Amino acid sequence: MQLLAVGLNHTTAPVSLREKVAFPADEIGQAVASARAWFGRSNAAGYADEAAILSTCGRTELYAASHLPDGAGSGVDAAIDATAHFLADYHKLPYAELRPYLYTLPQDNAVRHAFRVASGLDSMVLGEPQILGQMKEAVRQSEAAGGLGTYLHQMFQRTFAVAKEVRSTTEIGAHSVSMAAAAVRLSQRIFDKISEQHVLFIGAGEMIELCTTHFAAQNPKTLTIANRTLERGEMLAHRFNGRAIRLADLPEQLASFDIVVSCTASSLPIIGLGLVETAIKSRRHKPMFMVDLAVPRDIETEIGRLDDVFLYTVDDLGAAVQTGMENRKAAVAQAEAIIETRVQSFMHWVDTRSVVPLIQDLHESSEAMRMIELERAKRLLAKGENIDVVLEALSRGLTAKFLHGPQQALHNAHGDERARLVALLPQLFRTKR
Repeated sequence: MQLLAVGLNHTTAPVSLREKVAFPADEIGQAVASARAWFGRSNAAGYADEAAILSTCGRTELYAASHLPDGAGSGVDAAIDATAHFLADYHKLPYAELRPYLYTLPQDNAVRHAFRVASGLDSMVLGEPQILGQMKEAVRQSEAAGGLGTYLHQMFQRTFAVAKEVRSTTEIGAHSVSMAAAAVRLSQRIFDKISEQHVLFIGAGEMIELCTTHFAAQNPKTLTIANRTLERGEMLAHRFNGRAIRLADLPEQLASFDIVVSCTASSLPIIGLGLVETAIKSRRHKPMFMVDLAVPRDIETEIGRLDDVFLYTVDDLGAAVQTGMENRKAAVAQAEAIIETRVQSFMHWVDTRSVVPLIQDLHESSEAMRMIELERAKRLLAKGENIDVVLEALSRGLTAKFLHGPQQALHNAHGDERARLVALLPQLFRTKR
């Protein structure tokens, strides 16, 4: 069984490419099913491979457990190549354009990567906790789509256990700076006092909720939630003594906001250049601070070129929160040590799984031998044979059958092969030499 992780993140690809390969939340199940079907077409053995997809603002990753032919690494390369081709094909991108930005991690490297991602070691903000929840949701959706089997299910269960251990036994999250906190800090470079500003949040998901919490702590003059569904926006706004508007009302109201933070699941920008130009004109060129945390982006990139707009993307915030990293180096070393130990433990489990079919075959063949000798003994007893004689014959018959295979192998072996059998057989049969 070959474990794989193939994807791209904030360190390997710009946001302009990441948004092209992002999977909307409501498409994860469909994408997982498509991935399994894709692998099935390239799997000559006909096995149903396992697949899970994680897609956030910082990364898109496909985890897979693939049945490969025994032997050389060509099978590994083929599985990685098939996974990379799936991402390109699904998003209708030229493979040559996507491939240079992908990392391809087989076996223990895939497991190590999953453990590091869930523990916050591979995030834009070291130790940030949101990724664990995002990963759990991705696994839930992938499982609901039938993507998880024995291997990925076990890997992700251990992934979550490792993340919990890292966070409870190290200080990896003690000094973490969230993207939301970074947004507040950047806005304070433009406006000295957020308490005098009107703040708009577009969307009502987890990231917007987190940002709203951080900005609300600064007591802005007004706090507004714009969402496609007014009821959901009102629920979030009510928690922070704010108000909610429909997203459709944004063109008439955008000019009244000084700070705009957007993070929706829209596949296309929802704030265009013309809309912001009109708003800036109405504001008489008073500055507007905008944060786009969505991937794909909610705010057209051209808006950042306007003189009176300060637009930051998710990558900009990632760079802004790298301060304070020195405080976490010791925690990182601890976390990496924990992860390495748990990776080795999981790979040992994977190795033991590979011999399960052999053990099952041994049990079945042994049971067949036992039944043959048992039936023979019953027939002898039915004929009135002495029970001691029958038991003696039964025991000798079983012993002969169990030893026949090893004796034949030893007899037919030569040279190094015979030497290996001579060393191995006493261990298998617990004999003393």
